[in-house]
Order: sequence, then structure tokens, then C-alpha cells
Amino acid sequence: MQRVLQSRRRHNQIRRLGRSHLQFACYSVRTMRSQLVLAFCLAAGLQTVAQNPATPPQGLPTDPRAILAAAAPFYDFSDPTLKPFHIKATYQLYDESGKPEEQGTWEYWRVSAKEYRSSWVRAGAARTDWNTADGAIHRKESGKPLRYFERSLADSLFYALPTKAMLDSANLRLEVQNVPVGGQTLNCVVTIQQSTIDGRPQAPPSSAVSRYCFDASTHALLASVLTEVGTEYRQIVKMQNHYLPREMDFFVGGVKLFTASIDAINAVLEADSAMTPDTDSVLVSPPVTQPDAEGSAYSVATGMLTKKTVPEYPLFAKMNRVQGKVVLAALISKEGQIEDLEVLSSPSPLLSKSALDAVKRWQYRPYLLNGEPVEVETTINVVFSLGP
Repeated sequence: MQRVLQSRRRHNQIRRLGRSHLQFACYSVRTMRSQLVLAFCLAAGLQTVAQNPATPPQGLPTDPRAILAAAAPFYDFSDPTLKPFHIKATYQLYDESGKPEEQGTWEYWRVSAKEYRSSWVRAGAARTDWNTADGAIHRKESGKPLRYFERSLADSLFYALPTKAMLDSANLRLEVQNVPVGGQTLNCVVTIQQSTIDGRPQAPPSSAVSRYCFDASTHALLASVLTEVGTEYRQIVKMQNHYLPREMDFFVGGVKLFTASIDAINAVLEADSAMTPDTDSVLVSPPVTQPDAEGSAYSVATGMLTKKTVPEYPLFAKMNRVQGKVVLAALISKEGQIEDLEVLSSPSPLLSKSALDAVKRWQYRPYLLNGEPVEVETTINVVFSLGP
């Protein structure tokens, strides 16, 4: 009878979990070497972070650096105390006008800050990256290349805040603004990359500006704007005292271009077979995408430009007074050439084509990291203006 009652309780618990949008699993695994039982349940440590849209921001520090410092521990995924975990998500790609296109799945296994794996699968495209403990990256891919937001998904989750190196830069100015976001007013930290002009720091017109907006009571990041890409984070859960959003929407120019939903978070073992690269994978070098002491990848790429072809303004677009900004995502090779150029947003297909034709011929100085040339992933703005 006791076993039957225990079985019923367990069955009811599984049913209750099954009703949730997210699925979480507990594991109890006996390791072969030590014969010790590794037992922990991520679900037990997951809490939904409540937000009250009717309450104006209060309780956060007034100093922008203090706001970021208060939120930082919840987003430090280099934390060595984090137990290994696995994430499975589904995502939706949209075209530049906001019309839904392809869907895909993304899985992520993390053993440590240096050892993790990402896998993407959608119609006609598949890729897996293994980051091994020795710092190497092994890749296996087939079909079409990944698009910008697919490649950026892990960064959006695990590198949501500016790095310490960027915050320590003398050329970074921080401000606090109250911004209406989704029906509520949030405290937002604005970072402005400056340059030294006439002996003092100033923000040039092309300066990279980012914004980070927080919930006052939980210090959870609810929205951000990094150069041209805006992101909204919803249904925040706390996993091992770190924040993860269950849902994310990505916008450029107010147009939704990508959505992602986390479907499952599970525990994994360090010895999980998923962490072993396939024998037919190849070694690759990662692109620079995260901010460093010099600023964002956007500002790094802007400063390295050596050859710029001016886009031709299409006559038909001029006659119809079509103007605006075309936002492109680009991968700059180790040789400084444009690769994987993609339109994120545009006021017209005519302007898109002209911008693509010009930018694909741009040339950059190779960006050096630790003395070695590396790829840089960035966004590029091409502005078409008819003037007054």
C-alpha cells in the first residue's frame, strides 16, 4: 500500500509539472568511478520571478553602476558553482517585414564556463558547436548557414549585461533613464561609448549606445537595446540563483524578427556523451561578438573599416521618396572581408539590395585578439536620406 501511495504521489507530481509551459527534470545517477550518487533537482531551485506592471520602478539604486552591480550576480554564467545543465528551446525566424518564416530548435549543454555545446536544427540547416575544456571549438554543420539571431541566441541568454572589462573602460559613460516598456515604467541603465576628442571624452554621433531595463523588486533584466537590436525578456525564472527568461522577442526598428521559447531545463552529468565532439567535426575559431574594454563589436568594426563603397541610391526609390535605414548583420572574416551578410531591417527591398551590393565590398583591418586575427560579428547601418 505504501508503494502504491508513493507511486500515485509521484504520478500526480509529474502531471502537475506537465501542465507547465516549461518542463524540468530531476536526476539521481550513480557514477561508475566513485559509486557516489549525484542527485539534485533543478526544478526545486526554479522560481518564477513575479513582476507587477502597475508599480512604477522603485527600490533600485540610483547610481547606474550600482544597478548593474546589483543585477550582475544573477547573470554571471561563468560562476564555477553552477551545476551542469541542459536547455532546449524552440524559435521562430521572421523576414525583414515581420512575416513568420522558418522555425527551429536549439539545445545547449553546459558543464562549465569553458565546456559547453550548442546545437541548432531547422529545415535545410543543422549545426553543432562543441567548446571543449582545452579552449578548442569543434564544429559540424550541413545545409544553409545559420542566420544572425540563431547564432546570437546563447549570447542573449548568458551575456545579457555589459562585461566588467567594458564597464571599467574610461570611455564609457553611464546614465539612468525611466523608460516606458510594455505598459510599465522601468529603470534603464544607458551606456554610451565615448571617444577622446580635444583631450576630453565625448560621444560622437556614431557612438554605440546600449540600454538595460530592470524590474525594481527582483533586479531581473526585462528589456535591452544593443546598438540596433531590441530584446524583451518575459516569464523570468531563477535557476540555481541565476535568471533565465522563458520567452524572448527580438526587434530591429520596431519590427519583430526573432522569438525564442525555452521548453526544458534539465540537469546533466559532466561525463554526458553529448559533450564529446563527433569524429567528423572540424576545429574553428569563434567570432568576436561580446563587448570588451574597447566597446561593442559594433564599435570595434566601425574603427577597423579601411575601404567603404558608397551605396547607390536607386532612382525609383528616390522618385517615390523612399528613405530610411537598412540594418545589416555581417560576419567579418579574419582577413577583414565581409561574410554572411544578412538584412535585418529595411524600409524597402530596393534599398536592401543597394546596401547589400555596396557593403559586401567593404574591407576591414583584421581584428587581433591576443595577437591573433579573429572573426568579428557585428551590425552595419546604411542610411538613405533625401535631405530636406
